[in-house]
Amino acid sequence: MADGPVPETVDVRTIPKPERHPLFMAAYQKLDVGSGLVLINDHEPKNLKIEMEAEFAEAMAWEPQSSDDEDFRVLISKRAATPLPRVLADVGELGGVAETSGSVWQLQPQQRDLDANIIALSPGGEIKEHVGPALDVLIHILDGGGTLETELTTIPLAPGQIVWLPCLSRRRFLADEAQGLRYFSVHQRKQGMTITSRH
Repeated sequence: MADGPVPETVDVRTIPKPERHPLFMAAYQKLDVGSGLVLINDHEPKNLKIEMEAEFAEAMAWEPQSSDDEDFRVLISKRAATPLPRVLADVGELGGVAETSGSVWQLQPQQRDLDANIIALSPGGEIKEHVGPALDVLIHILDGGGTLETELTTIPLAPGQIVWLPCLSRRRFLADEAQGLRYFSVHQRKQGMTITSRH
């Protein structure tokens, strides 16, 4: 950066807070690789850093700059043209029998084509009978066990299985009474879809 052009300065101090992150994210995405922006803010934008690291990982460099005033300045550089592949979670660290049922991990970046979650059901927990979304879903049973009730059959679930849930299929999950059930779920992203706890 030292030998390149002087980076543009983006001063967000007078911009309403809800508009700051979208404005800066848009400015960052327009950058060429190897260039950057100096952000000036009235405080250290820790949440912006977390958001940008989730989206771009090591493709983004974050370098706080010295300043003569009380405002916070940081040089944010684009190191790669696209977000980088990365390890997002270690399922071994998310193990154990769940005390409550629900999503224990979610794929976070906003710029994605997939939704992915790790769902944990407490012992004897269930996801009540419902019709699935208009999307095919793959699940991988991580640990525990239980059953998947379909429109016609009951499928025993065990660690290691990969199960296909066709779009709009009817299903009900019941977790093992002692071990509970934990599975990884992935499907094409559906805007506005949220995972909530079910008991």
